[in-house]
Amino acid sequence: MLSRMVTIVDYGASNLSSVAKAVAKIGYNPVVTSDPNAVEEAQAIILPGVGAAGDAMSRLESAGLKTAITRSIDKGVPFLGICLGLQVLLTESRESGGRKCLDIISGSVLRLPPGIKVPHIGWNQVSQKRRHPVLDGIPDNSFFYFVHSYYVSPTDRNLIVGETNYGLDFCSLLIRDNLVATQFHPEKSGKEGLHLLANFLMFAGFRT
Repeated sequence: MLSRMVTIVDYGASNLSSVAKAVAKIGYNPVVTSDPNAVEEAQAIILPGVGAAGDAMSRLESAGLKTAITRSIDKGVPFLGICLGLQVLLTESRESGGRKCLDIISGSVLRLPPGIKVPHIGWNQVSQKRRHPVLDGIPDNSFFYFVHSYYVSPTDRNLIVGETNYGLDFCSLLIRDNLVATQFHPEKSGKEGLHLLANFLMFAGFRT
């Protein structure tokens, strides 16, 4: 077991236990917390979640976690956003009539286009737009598990490391410096998902 802890942010969103179990399965020590001070002191942060961006932002703000997350990312703490944890990083979400988000990544969160089944649930491929250490050992077009009705459209397209097609090609893996974020759920994506989580923590500087 590695001595360094992985901090999982609890802001009332679902799926925390699945993420914690996945982190433990690959040999790390998951700590689930809603304490802003603990988030600011974290060595690596995971922000998971399933649900609506508006509700998520209200909970992050009321718990004092909005500032803690922003400060941690600005300090260079390795950060992994998963699904809703990706979407709230953007400037705004069009969900529920529009909502300002964390504005860490410039861009918008948009609804999947009409004419396809929403939410997008199930396995789909991630096409790798460029190589990165979090993708080491993961074949191009590997399948990952998705559950979402909205997708992110970052202003800087160079941040898109992976794309997935579902009615359109959308960003499913975004990386900027210490920040990694996925629209899919690595904790529910079997071997490749666990591999990506392990790669992220190695990229974060955690070693056996």
